Amino acid sequence: MSPREVLEILKIAERLKDTTRHCYTSKGRHESVAEHTWMMSLIAFLIKEEFPEADMNKVLHMIIIHDLGEAFTGDIPVFEKNNAHEKKEEDLLMNWLETLEPYKQKEMVSLLEEMKERKTLEAKIFKAIDSLEALIQHNLSSLDTWIPLEYDLQKEYAWDRVEFSSYFKELREEILKDTLEKIESK
Repeated sequence: MSPREVLEILKIAERLKDTTRHCYTSKGRHESVAEHTWMMSLIAFLIKEEFPEADMNKVLHMIIIHDLGEAFTGDIPVFEKNNAHEKKEEDLLMNWLETLEPYKQKEMVSLLEEMKERKTLEAKIFKAIDSLEALIQHNLSSLDTWIPLEYDLQKEYAWDRVEFSSYFKELREEILKDTLEKIESK
């Protein structure tokens, strides 16, 4: 890939630094999509020994590209996102991917399809990390930033995404403990 092509891709990806999510940081400002991706990457790094049979480099690649579509649409919280939003994001991303070199386009499309199907261990790990990171970030943020539906969402969300792994189930339990402690301290 030529240096110019790298710079053109980074010009699009850089938008994610300013694309805010519904989540807040512990200091009270909206988190960016790029910060979410960074935290997910750190989680993958920290837990890689728990999944010796997984290709954690592939998981990291999934994490890096998973929200690129939001560079075109912005972030829509999980509790607001519908099929029309997902289709628009996917269409805009695929249109942009067509401008990339064929080998890079093929690699990204393959990863995106694998993530969407969620059949491989790597895709399941990726999705668990994606879902749990949002819960973790909510627990780190002030309760003042939570909207009413998040009290239940923090308790109910992502259990289906951790079913494949005893490690992730335990991590989800610990997140729930933090959630309940946070709510009780109100």
